[in-house]
Amino acid sequence: MEKIRRTTIKELLTHPSEHEGSKVDVKGWVRTRRGNKNVQFVALNDGSTIKNLQIVFDLSKISEEQLKQVTTGSSLHVQGLLVASAGKGQSVEVQADDFELYGTAPAETYPLQKKGHTLEFLREKAHLRPRTNTFGAVLRIRHALAFAVHKFFNDKGFYYFHTPLITASDCEGAGAQFQVTTLPLDNLPLTEDGKVDYSADFFGKMTSLTVSGQLEGELGATALGCIYTFGPTFRAENSNTPRHLSEFWMIEPEMAFYEIEDNMDLAEEFIKYCIGYAMEHCADDIAFLAEHFDKELPERLDFVLKNDFVRLPYTEGIKILEESGKKFEFPVYWGVDLASEHERYLVEEHFKRPVILTDYPKEIKAFYMKLNEDGKTVRAMDVLFPKIGEIIGGSQREEDFDKLNGRIQELGLTGMEWYLDTRRYGTVPHSGFGLGFERLVLFVTGMQNIRDVIPFPRFPNNCEY
Repeated sequence: MEKIRRTTIKELLTHPSEHEGSKVDVKGWVRTRRGNKNVQFVALNDGSTIKNLQIVFDLSKISEEQLKQVTTGSSLHVQGLLVASAGKGQSVEVQADDFELYGTAPAETYPLQKKGHTLEFLREKAHLRPRTNTFGAVLRIRHALAFAVHKFFNDKGFYYFHTPLITASDCEGAGAQFQVTTLPLDNLPLTEDGKVDYSADFFGKMTSLTVSGQLEGELGATALGCIYTFGPTFRAENSNTPRHLSEFWMIEPEMAFYEIEDNMDLAEEFIKYCIGYAMEHCADDIAFLAEHFDKELPERLDFVLKNDFVRLPYTEGIKILEESGKKFEFPVYWGVDLASEHERYLVEEHFKRPVILTDYPKEIKAFYMKLNEDGKTVRAMDVLFPKIGEIIGGSQREEDFDKLNGRIQELGLTGMEWYLDTRRYGTVPHSGFGLGFERLVLFVTGMQNIRDVIPFPRFPNNCEY
């Protein structure tokens, strides 16, 4: 093999005129192989694009015996001339002069042969499924969205703030946390009253994996002005729905001096930016997923980009639902925490636009949300999307020390003195929101199950790889 600089398949297919007529060096995995006794065609993919590059093997130069182990899933290094293709489906192809077989994939054992595989089957092969067209597309879109998150906030002057994964606080107050301990579970140290002695644990107290970086994010915002977090969070809920994971990634901006209206403006701008970025940079992948999984996907993405979001108080939303005449599975009444079917009705049927629902009853929202003057509702905001329901949840935070402390006492929360210090010393109005990253990826890819938009899903009774 000659010493030639490798070129990605994406580069060759995106800028063919720059390479046509020259010898190229490509590497990748075989998607398919077909042909006759004179010529063999191999579809090669290196992960850089959804599209394959056709490699043409002339059997007068390269024998069929040499190609015997070139099967679906095997990996190749090929050198040859890039020429215009006379066949359908590709603009250019490589006429192979030489090749090296890196690794074989025997048909009798390789599970990803050229046939349709169900998504359920591929979840059982999560270590191999990124090699499929579907999951290659999903993961490239996931990358683009992650990059868009950082670019959006960096360009707006926000600071990327790292909050801890191990914490002694429960942001949501729900208690569904994974405990972190080095104590021997078969011989736990006990106090005199028979309780676990956490003073003997690694951190000297009971600790868990975080359910949110928000509270620590507020510390950053009250020093740096505007920050965002982007990292893994963990929920120990025994939930097996298509919208829940035990480990997922959260984006949580926190902004000093932002009122609730500023918060809503930012949320709408942010999510439109991310979707627009993916549509611009992942057009081929989105087109592939639309063709194979969700033909309405491009229209739904356009729907979000081209429409202003409705801003609707919770009380008005309840009235619309009650007067809709629609029979919901879950009852509707003032004070209920809306189910996905309620949220989707408002977006998909009533307004036909994304909706930001505001001013929820305080009883169904977290302790840190700012109380409205009516004493019954808080300055919460949930962004509701078609097919997804809630995709963003946020609020203006309670900046008044006495009101926040009263709420903490009312709910019996402990260990919150450090959090209250942000209200003791130089408190300011501030707001923020949280976006479950996988729900955004779910929306942009059109996939139906959240387990299919993260490389290695974690859910009850599943922690493979």
